[in-house]
Amino acid sequence: FSFFKGLNGNLPVPALVTQHMPPNFTKILAQHLTKSAGLPADEAQDGELLRSGQIYVAPGDYHMQVHETDAKKKIILNQGPPENYCRPAVNPMLRSVAQLYGSNVLVVILTGMGYDGMKGGQDIVAAGGTIIAQDEKTSVVWGMPGAVASAGLCTAVLPIDELAPYVAEFMNKGM
Repeated sequence: FSFFKGLNGNLPVPALVTQHMPPNFTKILAQHLTKSAGLPADEAQDGELLRSGQIYVAPGDYHMQVHETDAKKKIILNQGPPENYCRPAVNPMLRSVAQLYGSNVLVVILTGMGYDGMKGGQDIVAAGGTIIAQDEKTSVVWGMPGAVASAGLCTAVLPIDELAPYVAEFMNKGM
């Protein structure tokens, strides 16, 4: 929550969040994000249009991806096979974001177990996008951020309290 709170309500782009959580818990996560960050957050809905300033949380048991149809960017939810034993998983989201946005992507990998996000992160970097990760010292579990950092995919690896200022500066420069 502290990451989004650190943006001080400034989110000029859509934000996609995939957290390894079961159904019902992701709805609660979205409610807590709205309260703590002062930004609108909801569980993503299949076919929903992406809007700047909105946080979209992948619903439990669904992969969240983005696609463009008729020049409109939309959320697509599916129950494809789990990846890295997870559904929702980060990799499907990152693959779709890399295809749709190319170099206009900034990915933030926060504390989490396993290595989900590493393969999708490779797609992000190959498309010219940027990845930053939470450092080991401030992570509860450094699995996911450690995987992208160890793979050499990160532009920066920072303590949790330095991530939001980095993102704000990145967005001000005009992704």
